[in-house]
Amino acid sequence: MDFNLKNKRVTVIGAARSGIAVANVVCRLGGKARVSEFKPRANVEKELAGLEHPGQVAVECGGHTEAFIKDSDYVVLSPGVRAGSAPARWARSAGIEVMGEIEFAFRLCPCPIVAVTGSNGKTTTVTVIAEIFKKAGRRAVLCGNIGSPFSKHVLDLNPGDTVVLEISSFQLESTVRFKPHAALWLNFSQNHLDRHKDAREYFDAKKKIFVNQDSNDWAVLNAQQDEFKFLAKKLKAQVIFFNDKGGGAGNPNFLAAMAAAKTLGISEDVCRTVFAEFKGVEHRQEFVRALDGVDYINDSKSTTPEAGRWALTHLEKPMVMICGGSDKHLDFSPLKSLVKARVKKMIVIGQTREALRATFMDVVPVEVCGNLPEAVEMARRCAQAGDCVALSPMCASYDMFSDYEHRGRVFKEIVRGLK
Repeated sequence: MDFNLKNKRVTVIGAARSGIAVANVVCRLGGKARVSEFKPRANVEKELAGLEHPGQVAVECGGHTEAFIKDSDYVVLSPGVRAGSAPARWARSAGIEVMGEIEFAFRLCPCPIVAVTGSNGKTTTVTVIAEIFKKAGRRAVLCGNIGSPFSKHVLDLNPGDTVVLEISSFQLESTVRFKPHAALWLNFSQNHLDRHKDAREYFDAKKKIFVNQDSNDWAVLNAQQDEFKFLAKKLKAQVIFFNDKGGGAGNPNFLAAMAAAKTLGISEDVCRTVFAEFKGVEHRQEFVRALDGVDYINDSKSTTPEAGRWALTHLEKPMVMICGGSDKHLDFSPLKSLVKARVKKMIVIGQTREALRATFMDVVPVEVCGNLPEAVEMARRCAQAGDCVALSPMCASYDMFSDYEHRGRVFKEIVRGLK
């Protein structure tokens, strides 16, 4: 794809990891990068330190201004910036092409892409897919929403490589020509209703993963979702369904990974070897330690009720469950019967603590705590030998932490410090 950035003026909106990666690529390709950040400069000094050529990059902080972007050739949005934000509107009104970081990297990518989206399970699935490629002797680069921006890696890719990309609705909503060779949609449930006006807008953002595919590409869909069966009829790509109960039970994330591997000619035997050796991903039902006969589990990656359902279903011991975080306006009530059956006590924190208390107080004892250290101490007092204490928030982390990884690391530090 012809995407020559030589002497082009590219304004990046947002100075987080993805935005800084885009600015570095622009500079390396002879373009003129600019970065506009809403937060004060003091709040993003750490991120700005990642600029490889800081003297060549103009930076504005403390708010976006129309004057800063008006003569740009391209405006690139970081994932945290909405496609309908003021900078995007200013750019479009001036005839400037607007795209997201994923779209920007895609236009420079020389190799096939396996892209994975879904409300839950993305990180586990892309990690497994990357391990399958490694076991098969192929070079795969794991990036995207998993924490390492696509743009950070794109100039080091070769045609024989494969990009394994975790991609969120935030990233998909600002794609234009993005066209993965294999696109996986793992599942769909309520999420991010703080960002999307309703579930339909969220669904439509996810659906963009398929929009540019053709008959040479593959769409991999969950057979257990009725919405996907209707969607499949409208797609131009070849469709593979996974998680068909008639095709054998198993971890749906593994079944999706196997389907993706099939599209690129990797055998089921290689996949099964990887599944048998897979130890899981950090912050997803991660065993931290046992103390006084109680297992402590870090499930900080649980940022939705459906992710909480997975923990409630798969953690076998009686549970003291630490929940809560920033409010995405999600409905927790579908989990009431499962919480009643599996949880001894629920400890709630964060912005959603009152919503969680009100939802579950009639099925389980609920304690409200002010922060995570208090919650861990409370959980320790409540748990008995044979139980598990699980941080499975069912909420995003941004009210108290920088991201779910930060939350998980703090939890592990607290637990490891218990005497």
